[in-house]
Amino acid sequence: MAAASADGCLHLGRPRRPFVLFPHRSRAVLYVLNFRDDLLLHDQVSPALEAERPPATQQSMALEITGIAIPSLICIFLFLWGASLFFAAAQSPQGAMAIFVVGKQWMWHLQHPEGPREINQLHIPVDVPVRLTMTSEDVIHDFFVPAFRMKMDVVPGRYTSEWFEATKPGSYHLFCAQYCGTLHSGMTGTIEVMSLTGYAQWLRENSTAESMAQMGLQLFSRLGCDTCHLSDGTGAGPALQGRFGKQVTLRDGQNRVMDGAYVRQSILDPASLPLPNYRPVMPTFRGQVSEEHILQLIAYIKSLASGERTQAP
Repeated sequence: MAAASADGCLHLGRPRRPFVLFPHRSRAVLYVLNFRDDLLLHDQVSPALEAERPPATQQSMALEITGIAIPSLICIFLFLWGASLFFAAAQSPQGAMAIFVVGKQWMWHLQHPEGPREINQLHIPVDVPVRLTMTSEDVIHDFFVPAFRMKMDVVPGRYTSEWFEATKPGSYHLFCAQYCGTLHSGMTGTIEVMSLTGYAQWLRENSTAESMAQMGLQLFSRLGCDTCHLSDGTGAGPALQGRFGKQVTLRDGQNRVMDGAYVRQSILDPASLPLPNYRPVMPTFRGQVSEEHILQLIAYIKSLASGERTQAP
């Protein structure tokens, strides 16, 4: 969502209140002026003053309809404009660049799918939609970039997402907008928006030997997950090839989608997701893996669905 669109809706909405309230406030003022003598003297009105009372005001249906219709149309227009901006901000475009964010007292850990990790700094290309998948290692944080009009809570135990598209190269401030402890004010960073060629060069210079999916593969083996989740489906756990993004039916008949939240819950609390035809033998890995590790495992399982190569031939 462009910042200019959000600003336009906000600036147009700011002066609406005087226009909406003007007809009602003006009628109140006219009432006071017309009946000021009665208001001052109450029931002590002399016959001479009573004779000077103006005749009853004639009602105008056209004026009433106009006074109601115009403010209503303005409010409906602003509502529809704001709703369109809300839905546009809620759904990231297809093919948006993925960035994974972990908030931790008091810093931001950011990782690119290609492998590079950053702390309190994020390098992105200009004019490319960027989708953030965020979680917290400890308490609630808030990822806030004022220049992009982008603000989203980063919550422990769940994933939140937000997207933006920077249209001008430069350096932009990043803040935590949720009080998170003693050094909350120091939990800041920068978003470095670069040209496409500049970003490609930065990526080459900072590339790691392994992508997130490859890191997840190593972790998958180190934790012993590959001894149960065999590709032929004969292990103690289900095969994971081609399963990410697909529907999973639990033992109680409930249907879930195998997304990042499902994989995270399976790693930390596997007993809460019993599957039919499988014994609940998977142990919990709570306390053994960090949020960054979980994101790497998710990247690996997701790569199995997409056919992405996770190791050299």
